[in-house]
Amino acid sequence: MTSVCHRCPKVLSESANTSSQILGGLANATGIALAAVLAAEVSGSQALSGLASASMVAGPALLAMPLAALMTRRGRRPGLVLAYFLGVVGAAVVVTGALLKNFPLLLFGMAVFGAGSLGNLQARYAAADLAEPGRRARAISTVVWATTIGAVLGPNIAAPAGHSVTGLGIPATAGPFVWAAGVFLLSAVLVGVLLRPDPLLTARALDGGAAHPPAARSLRAGVTAVRESPRARLALVTVAVSHTAMVSIMSMTPVALTRHGADIQLIGLVISVHIAGMYAFSPVMGWLADRLGRLSVIGLAAGLLCCAALLAGTAGTSHGQTMAGLFLLGLGWSAGLVSGSALLTDSVPGPARAAVQGLCDLTMNVAAGLGGLTAGLIVARAGYGWLNAAGAALLLPMAGLALFTSRRHGTREGAATG
Repeated sequence: MTSVCHRCPKVLSESANTSSQILGGLANATGIALAAVLAAEVSGSQALSGLASASMVAGPALLAMPLAALMTRRGRRPGLVLAYFLGVVGAAVVVTGALLKNFPLLLFGMAVFGAGSLGNLQARYAAADLAEPGRRARAISTVVWATTIGAVLGPNIAAPAGHSVTGLGIPATAGPFVWAAGVFLLSAVLVGVLLRPDPLLTARALDGGAAHPPAARSLRAGVTAVRESPRARLALVTVAVSHTAMVSIMSMTPVALTRHGADIQLIGLVISVHIAGMYAFSPVMGWLADRLGRLSVIGLAAGLLCCAALLAGTAGTSHGQTMAGLFLLGLGWSAGLVSGSALLTDSVPGPARAAVQGLCDLTMNVAAGLGGLTAGLIVARAGYGWLNAAGAALLLPMAGLALFTSRRHGTREGAATG
């Protein structure tokens, strides 16, 4: 009976982390479903619609290192609560910008709203804090999988969310942000109350309670640790490139579908299928990464993302082909994120992990922000097909580095190292 009682707090903490992932996925997916369309409406230009996704990853990029430092000092709980609360504030600013037809304010709100997605990203490291090295990828993938329910549901409630606020004078395309604010607030409360014991502080206590010096929390510490490990460099490139290709193509797909006559319901369905690919099969990716090795799954990610770009880029008016391409885009992102995150954690010493994890989220969000910014310009000037071609081209350095690392270190290295 005693052992069961001792385990209860850990089970409660894991349940809180999982529940917050579901809610965070719901809030994020609800907001981003029509973000590019809302940006185009307020700005009056499709060429500027890509700034929506760019802004939504700029916020997480700016906050990644400060949040990592906060978590290192105080634990995962305060960092996750702060991230979700910023999502609430950002959603409110987005709605205000839409009401005032103020494009800069809208973009600022989207940047702050994006901090909520940083909470979901950092939660994957919370799952890895107490995991054995040989099961680390599966632990990460389980938390990623928990996002599936909310993330798939989110785009499908974009239409009712929009209809629910039109009577208040709020544009329908801003309605999803109203709902997202409430969901993010619930996530913050849930984590603040129930994420006990704190997984990072518990892992540190089990490791002898060693404190991490301020230098171990800095950006320089993260850069140094990555520079000294070829596998960490590959992991960083994998996560950044996979995320950039996914964000760039996904963010402009609603615009491309709208051009071909798709309505909000169809757009929501396509994005839901894409998000299902991102999250629903992540446990499979985690199992493969633990059993076959991180590098093998990185190669799989490159192949899936290339196939996705080919299908989506040549779909034209075939909404079914676009949907298939977006599904594979989600699968490729899942393979890259899970294997890359596990390899990154494997490849650096414990004291530097928080800084490296913060550097990883900083890099992936900066890269995706630039990708989202460029995506709108490419679609406006050359078309959606050329955007997919550019996304496929991004994968070449990732695939080349993975091949080089595989030949030098072996494909199974990193699957069971800590």
